[in-house]
Amino acid sequence: MIQPNVKNEWGNLKEIIVGSAINAQVPTVGDKCLHNIDYAHLSDEEFQNRPSGLYPQKIIDETEEDLNRIAEQLTEIGVKVHRPLERDFSQPIKTDNWEVDGYYNYCPRDSMFVINDKVIATPMTLRHRSDEANTCKPLFDPNSWVDAPKPKLLDSIYQRDNLSIPTLLDGEPVFDAANVIKHNNDILYLVSNTGNKDGAKWLERYCKENFGNEYNVHTAEGVYAYIHIDTTFVFVGEGKVLLNPSRVDHNNIPEFLKPFDKIWSPDMVVTNVLEDWCSASPWLGMNILPINDKLCMVEERQTHLIHELKKWGIETLPVKMRHSRTFSGGPHCVTLDVVRDEK
Repeated sequence: MIQPNVKNEWGNLKEIIVGSAINAQVPTVGDKCLHNIDYAHLSDEEFQNRPSGLYPQKIIDETEEDLNRIAEQLTEIGVKVHRPLERDFSQPIKTDNWEVDGYYNYCPRDSMFVINDKVIATPMTLRHRSDEANTCKPLFDPNSWVDAPKPKLLDSIYQRDNLSIPTLLDGEPVFDAANVIKHNNDILYLVSNTGNKDGAKWLERYCKENFGNEYNVHTAEGVYAYIHIDTTFVFVGEGKVLLNPSRVDHNNIPEFLKPFDKIWSPDMVVTNVLEDWCSASPWLGMNILPINDKLCMVEERQTHLIHELKKWGIETLPVKMRHSRTFSGGPHCVTLDVVRDEK
């Protein structure tokens, strides 16, 4: 069983979870939650006509092939790899207030936040992903597992009236784990459609109650309102951060990052995508996984980024991810580092 231990994003990687594309689908239940979070830019009619159900089988097969190869590449460099349990995501997820179907196992990063010797199953934004972490729960030592309080996720917490602000409102703590990254004693939390301020306050309280004064939680606001943090900020070493220049500037960068070495990402190589399948922007190419502070896993087509990282003394482990934008997950999203040496 996994005994988690992670304090930052770049310590020497020892154990990791790699996601799966088996049974991956876009939910068929198109409720207010799904519309407001993943499809807020679509009209009611466009939303009703979106593709849903299983991804095309050829794309699932090729994606699973790519993930299996990533697992092999990590194993080849000495990293122990774990995989989620299989699940039928067409099955219903029910509470007293709603019933939906599920998404996928592709992005373990989204639902679990590993900090010190704990793994927190976070209070996810989408009803359709609210119990996704359970496909990994049996992998962990039970003493390390923390279930954050489950939010009710009522319709009232979502809005599409003003798309200049997040479509996720406050009212209860809600956040995806992929809204949060660690830099030793500092935690950076992106306020966005997938993480509200109440979520940041809950995380701050949790850390205080369980780790004393070890951690400071910093919120990034007014930077990027759509979803997760890891196409905007990526910690690649001590005091070193990769930044998205289309979203971050010297005015909105969080205060504690101002002294850092800043690697401004070059433009991405635009890769293929099925646009209608809730796809990610080209900036998904910035979604890289540090193996240590001298080596990062990068999607192989992102040659400009590979060249830029090399200027900073960071080598790359190129990986093939043919459908990463269609599935909305690059090397960072499809993995969850669960054990790292501090240095």
